[in-house]
Amino acid sequence: MPEPLFDAAPLIPIDERVHLVAQTYPTQTELPDKIDAAVLKVAGVVVLGAIMSILDITVVNVALPTFVQAFSTDPTHPIEYSTVAWTITAYTLALATVIPLTGWAADRFGTKRLYILALLLFTAGSALCGQANSIGMLIAFRVLQGLGGGMLMPLGMTIMTKAAGPHRMGRLMAILGIPMLLGPIFGPILGGWLIDHYSWHWIFRINIPIGIVAMLYAAWALKKDRPEPSESFDVIGMLLMSPGLALFLYGISSIPSEGTFFAKKVAIPVTIGVVMLAAFVVYSFKPKHPLLDLRLFANRNLTVAILTMFLFAASFFGALFLVPTYFQLVRGELPVDSGWLVAPQGLGAMVTMPIAGALADRFPIGRIAPFGLLVIIGGMFALTQVTADTSYWGYLIPVLFIMGLGMGATMMPIMTSALKTLRAHEVARGSTLLNITQQVASSIGVAVISVVYTNYLNAKPLAGAAIAARHDPAILEKIGGQAGMSQGLSEAAHAFAQTFLIGAILVSLTIIPALFLPRKHEVSHLLEAEAEAPPVMLH
Repeated sequence: MPEPLFDAAPLIPIDERVHLVAQTYPTQTELPDKIDAAVLKVAGVVVLGAIMSILDITVVNVALPTFVQAFSTDPTHPIEYSTVAWTITAYTLALATVIPLTGWAADRFGTKRLYILALLLFTAGSALCGQANSIGMLIAFRVLQGLGGGMLMPLGMTIMTKAAGPHRMGRLMAILGIPMLLGPIFGPILGGWLIDHYSWHWIFRINIPIGIVAMLYAAWALKKDRPEPSESFDVIGMLLMSPGLALFLYGISSIPSEGTFFAKKVAIPVTIGVVMLAAFVVYSFKPKHPLLDLRLFANRNLTVAILTMFLFAASFFGALFLVPTYFQLVRGELPVDSGWLVAPQGLGAMVTMPIAGALADRFPIGRIAPFGLLVIIGGMFALTQVTADTSYWGYLIPVLFIMGLGMGATMMPIMTSALKTLRAHEVARGSTLLNITQQVASSIGVAVISVVYTNYLNAKPLAGAAIAARHDPAILEKIGGQAGMSQGLSEAAHAFAQTFLIGAILVSLTIIPALFLPRKHEVSHLLEAEAEAPPVMLH
């Protein structure tokens, strides 16, 4: 989640105990064909949760330069950007951690009770984030916030599927899709406005009243459901995957401050993390109900789609979370203005996402996704030409809009390809696997790209001094006044351009697995699901 400049909202795996959901369904004849008031009442609960969860994926992007300034004790030696980026990485890692837990917990405790608990965790985490007085505290509280936010969307879709029934889900998704599409556009704008007019604390505190209203509304609107514990939870898998991934990323993010991969602070956590992740992979083939069902990789289409998704999410989302930072540090824009400047990317995705979704039903995925990727690759290489005075309307805004078009044309077809050929009983586990892949890839991308950018910036001392001089006139005098400032900002822009080049190369590699996506129509097994289980909804 990640998370990136425009982080597509996560895939929504339906409650992994699909048969329990099916048991709670009214038959289609008992439900009206139109979206009635009873369904809209429940939809309001889910929309409130979705707004909080999705906004918080993107609202932090514009705050990263502010965090550097707020938590740096010495202006001449500001806190590492790769450290501050953990406010995003920790949140998306928490999202990925809690997703496979949600289905099991919903069976054991009931969806209503767990949904209210998720709202409470998210709201409490938001309140604590707003009170953080160090970067370490903020990162820790973002984890708590992510644990709540990660459960909101899967639980919300389970609740809606129970309330609406399969035959009304398409029309209902049109309603629920509004916050999913608008969140990535208005998240950075809202975050920037709150920072400019109040303080960075309010990008988190704003969730408190919304969360309280959502909890009260959920207690009133949602029906009680009876917990029916089913299979056991894979505790060993959880203890291997989540800490292993966190240790690996922590080691990678420590490279800029240590200067070498072989420093203890880097090598030890990376090594332990790799060993734990390798043990997780080996172990996952043993339990009957593993945390992640890696046996699904026997399906060729799923494997190709997940590999494509991983490379795409890591490179695209990893690089583009830097764009608001470029606007603020190099161009001197206020956070709210940088939010408006990145909005064209979200608008571009809004244009092509529904079109790509419709085309995915008519044409093979392998004939759609590569074209979207080519558009993104062209846009990413265009960003490698940014300077300290690149035109907004003549260059940057059109480039971001075009990249949004490419993203909207890529994400939905890849998701569709991943799940289309799975059997009915495999769909929930497949969507969970794809969702976690997206979140983990975004986390890795943000961590790695922030390390690349920090290294480039550290190699240009005048660049860092020029950025610091915006807030300290004494530093401006030390670097030679406006002439030194101009030279330093040019070097800072070059550091961004070099980082975007790495991102562009990595996105280009995504074309390789994308060429192996299905290029002929294949029989979808999802139709078999309707008679025995509700459909899995993605967005």
